[in-house]
Amino acid sequence: MSGIRGIVGKGFTPEYVTTYAGAFGVFSKRKKIVVGRDSRRSGEMLKNAVIAGLLSVGCEVVDLGIVPTPTILMNVKELKAQGGIAITASHNPSEWNALKIINKDGEFLSEEENKKLEEILNSDFERVRWSDIKDVQNDDNGIERHIEKIFRLKKINFELIKKKRFKVVIDCVNGASYFAYPYFLRKLGCDVIELFCEDTGDFRRNPEPVPENLKALESLVKETGADIGFATDADGDRLSIVSDEGKAIGEEYTITLGMDYWFSKVKGEGVVNTSTTSMVDFVAKKYGTIVHRAKVGEANVVKKMKEVNAVIGGEGNGGVILPEIHYTRDAMVGMVLILSLLAEKGKKFSEIIKDLPKLYMIKKTKHFDNLKERDEFYKKLFEVYSKDAELTDGIKVFYDEGWLHLRKSGTEPIIRFICEGNDEEWVLKKIKDAMEI
Repeated sequence: MSGIRGIVGKGFTPEYVTTYAGAFGVFSKRKKIVVGRDSRRSGEMLKNAVIAGLLSVGCEVVDLGIVPTPTILMNVKELKAQGGIAITASHNPSEWNALKIINKDGEFLSEEENKKLEEILNSDFERVRWSDIKDVQNDDNGIERHIEKIFRLKKINFELIKKKRFKVVIDCVNGASYFAYPYFLRKLGCDVIELFCEDTGDFRRNPEPVPENLKALESLVKETGADIGFATDADGDRLSIVSDEGKAIGEEYTITLGMDYWFSKVKGEGVVNTSTTSMVDFVAKKYGTIVHRAKVGEANVVKKMKEVNAVIGGEGNGGVILPEIHYTRDAMVGMVLILSLLAEKGKKFSEIIKDLPKLYMIKKTKHFDNLKERDEFYKKLFEVYSKDAELTDGIKVFYDEGWLHLRKSGTEPIIRFICEGNDEEWVLKKIKDAMEI
């Protein structure tokens, strides 16, 4: 992650946030910075701390209010700012918060940029005099700018989507996208049914939009006879889908179906991370192209996309990156690609996904009390699995039946276990064996 994350009040304090924001202001040459947040109870407090830090080093601040994280990244470029800060802990529970740091290109900081920011943070950087403190500009048009840019995509048949009048249930987990995403879907001509679309920051479900957390959305899709259900996380960059049969199909389908539509319209290659489903390779082959793999992490995927000049990219956690819009995961982009696919196919969503290979994927997380315990367990995994593994990003082992990926989190004392294969029992056994080694 580019930035800092923690539990509010336990190390993650307004004082530290102010200092960190001040360092970023210096890193950004004390120029214009765009700020936005999700709906967490701590958000207003931390936004004020961020603004104080930025103003203290002479920055001009544009405050977008409560908006999705992709909207903040978009507006950094649209407003020609020097950088941005998204105040959100994404899929983490309510007690967490974070600063996601954005460079002048509207992208998360690279590893090199993060190192430079750390150097400034650890230095005795200078604050400005009272007379050099700039103004804060409140800007309510950030969402509108974002939507207008999406509506300029030439390969999307907006009129056909509007003509279909899709019935869509949208679950925003009472997070950053509570207003933006229902509003966007209505602009697409959809009949929108809202679920958890308030700005309370009261997350009525676990913010991570994985199938086990989407029971309420599944029920509402079935009850209302909707064509599709969409769910996002607390900051609105990840997109998950519930089919017309009221079944949460998993986030891996988001980038798979997004690529299915985009490759049918645009010639070029794709990029995903090492943990993403092999369904994307099936889709790419259908259109005579390939999908490259990058290390897990949006910045790594973006870097690889630029290297190979990819036309689309993303991650299997529901993230779709479309360079024509911007180099970041964007749930609104994901929604418009999938609705375009649904409109052009002229079939029910549940029928469309039957055309894809039937693969089983399981994602598990093992928690540890501290980083030392985690690293000791990971060392055991390395001893057992590393001999015939791909080691570019964690440990990835390929078998005739599928693959197993084991990797440490970059921010928490956890190890992630991901396995995909043709047989569900094989996948379950591989995960169980690895977690209990």
